[in-house]
Amino acid sequence: MSMQSKMLRVFAGGILAWMFISAAFAQKDNALTPKEKKEGWVLLFDGASTKGWATTGGKPVPAGWEVRNGTLSTKEGGKGGDIVSDGEFSDFDLKADFNIAPEGNSGLKYFFTKYEQGGNLGFEYQILDDKLAEDNKKANHLTGSFYDVMPPDESKKKVHAPGQWNTLRIVAKGKNVQHYLNGVKILEFTRSGKVYIDAVALSKFNKAVPAFGSVEKGHILLQEHGAEVSFKNIKIKAL
Repeated sequence: MSMQSKMLRVFAGGILAWMFISAAFAQKDNALTPKEKKEGWVLLFDGASTKGWATTGGKPVPAGWEVRNGTLSTKEGGKGGDIVSDGEFSDFDLKADFNIAPEGNSGLKYFFTKYEQGGNLGFEYQILDDKLAEDNKKANHLTGSFYDVMPPDESKKKVHAPGQWNTLRIVAKGKNVQHYLNGVKILEFTRSGKVYIDAVALSKFNKAVPAFGSVEKGHILLQEHGAEVSFKNIKIKAL
């Protein structure tokens, strides 16, 4: 065997070994690493059931939602309605993977609770097909926005096309809130002060009592808006 052939064989062997090692250490969906467990992360979706979720009225998750292939998914036209986490959260770091169908509209809400006036409300991290969805005319309605209140920074936003997975992250600490998309911070705001108050005043939430966003805790909500959307790797850490 020539020296060149030997070198190629060694190189190919090294590539295969690297692939096997990478596969062995790749994180499984809907599972926490020992490091995440030590840091205090908790799964909100176990990958196999709807345990820990209910309708906004406290009833079992309806048939319009289904668990399949490790995802929690809506059925197109299934009319499953929104579902919420059993627990409520105040200061937190939240991560989730989502996959929206073409032309789809959905969202993940946090601080979701019942207001004295305005009904059940929450802050929404908007999930949308930015190009083809019907509700794509306003900047604060696009993916990653604080829905109807504040837009994301489009110059920093990199969103994968419908049918592909994206990762959202929301960090809420005190009055400060940050939205991330695929590892990049695309929005940051404070739930107080003139900028926030003015933005809420222009939104559909301006009649809420107490003032929208003044609550200190709430549920996590997954929105059903008619389109098919899937979630996985939903995890949260108290801060």
